[in-house]
Amino acid sequence: MGISIWQLLIVLLIVIMLFGSKRLRNLGSDLGDAIGGFRKSIGDQSSSEDATSEPPQKK
Repeated sequence: MGISIWQLLIVLLIVIMLFGSKRLRNLGSDLGDAIGGFRKSIGDQSSSEDATSEPPQKK
C-alpha cells in the first residue's frame, strides 16, 4: 500500500496552486543555501577538531 505516482502528482499540483511556482523556487533556493551553510559549518568544526586533537610535532 504505497503512494502511487498519481497521488504524488495531485499533492504536487495542490502545493503549486497554494504557494505558486515563484515562491517554491525561492523556498528551494533558500533551503539549498541553508544546507550549504550547515555543511560548511560542520566542515569547519571537524577541521578545527582535527587540528586540536593532533599533538604538535617536535623537531
